[in-house]
Amino acid sequence: MGARVYWLAVETQAVEHGFLAHPSVGGPHPGVVLIPDVRGLYDHFRQLAARLAGEGFAVLAVDLYRRGGPPEITSPGVAMKWIAELPDPQVLGDLQAAIDFLSRHSAVSGRPVGITGFCMGGQYSILAACTCTGLAACAPFYGMLAYPPGLDAAKKPRSPLDAAADLSTPLLGFYGEADPLIPVDDVEAFRGRLAATKQPTEVRVYAGAGHAFMNDAQPHAYHAESAADAWPRLVRFLREQLATKGDDR
Repeated sequence: MGARVYWLAVETQAVEHGFLAHPSVGGPHPGVVLIPDVRGLYDHFRQLAARLAGEGFAVLAVDLYRRGGPPEITSPGVAMKWIAELPDPQVLGDLQAAIDFLSRHSAVSGRPVGITGFCMGGQYSILAACTCTGLAACAPFYGMLAYPPGLDAAKKPRSPLDAAADLSTPLLGFYGEADPLIPVDDVEAFRGRLAATKQPTEVRVYAGAGHAFMNDAQPHAYHAESAADAWPRLVRFLREQLATKGDDR
């Protein structure tokens, strides 16, 4: 991601659930669970976690593949097939454990925790905000919203669209108008489901942006204009939703 200037000095470490980054001074800090894309926890997401930590958050980038290692993803089709076979209850159980771990960690010490994710991580951040406990904000980036028919119901009990009625936190979603994996019709359907909840929600769709538009490790996907707009919106949303009395940031 190139050289970054953080507002705060950042401390990082490998932990049981993945990669933890938090300001090296002050605290405790509001927490954020960050879910990587289908390829797992690689450097791009460690860098995103550190960048977000530099804004004043304690960020846990989750390693969902710590039991057996990441899959070999050679094409979008392979990625979609892998996601279809991944058991959602198992992933959500791992995310609940990560939320609880972060909340108890001394860098957070019970302060509010939010969740964000990218691609597959965006999908699971929505499901977590509709299923898990202990969350105060959700900010998904271009995660799958509708599941194709015929999936194993034990592995895929409900899609993010189906789960949306149970949303338990405010939500700010980011999508690309030119995303071939997530049709704009699905995004609009999601927007409609969210409007029926009691939570404050906003869904932003970026013209000219495709899938993974935040990922500057993938030059073919990165859309600088959209990424530059989305990042400060993400930070502002998390600060507002995860604030506690006495915060001055």
